[in-house]
Amino acid sequence: MNDGTNQPAERDLVGGLEKGLKVIEAFDQERSRLSIAEVADATGLTRAAARRYLITLTHLGYMRHENKLFSLTPAVLRLGQSYLHSARLPRIAQPLLYRLAYSLGEAASVGVLDGDQLVCVAAVSAGQLVSGTLQPGTRVPAYCTANGRMLLASLPPEQIARFLDEAQPEQITQHTIVNKERLGLEIARARAQGYALVDQELELGLRTIAVPVRNFRGDVVAAMNVSVHANRLPASQLVERCLPAMIKIQVELNALL
Repeated sequence: MNDGTNQPAERDLVGGLEKGLKVIEAFDQERSRLSIAEVADATGLTRAAARRYLITLTHLGYMRHENKLFSLTPAVLRLGQSYLHSARLPRIAQPLLYRLAYSLGEAASVGVLDGDQLVCVAAVSAGQLVSGTLQPGTRVPAYCTANGRMLLASLPPEQIARFLDEAQPEQITQHTIVNKERLGLEIARARAQGYALVDQELELGLRTIAVPVRNFRGDVVAAMNVSVHANRLPASQLVERCLPAMIKIQVELNALL
């Protein structure tokens, strides 16, 4: 979340690049094929400008055009792969996640906060297919995930308050916490106890526990979780079984960052 400080001067920004990225971001799971008019509405561009950006992105291989509708091509994945291949966090976390996941026989992942979403940057399944969201590059709401809630808990109080004020939680499952007061209490609980526990709020059958990941300055830069299927492990046993192993890996990962 941006706190509004250290903003660059407008003269230093490349408006065309910003608008081109907005065009790419207009496409998602619900809007996989869009017309020029729909892209213009989603981005705030004129139709003429949206058309130029779409034609340019098609020329560069990031879009395809069929029956007046545009859609993304796999070339867009190169943008995300550039981060995963170049960033230190995924490269350092991956081998430690393997040790954690296979020591417990459960899935483990590391995620970072991007606005109000949790982005997975590294994951290991350990032979357990718990959730399709536990893959690098996937995005899920932060408020109903253990990693996301742990990262929200690590924000300054004023940013937590702003998040809660602006949040519009959706009832994804019958367990999802949508009441903002209760959500605030859960975030405060995670901050106080040093771990977050989420029980089937994102997906039925998915229970997750997360701890923060810090760099050498002590700043929280990510969160690490272990996910289990509800049929295999009751929520009451999740902390006792998983947290000690997670803390060991957490200490090692913090030392490397």
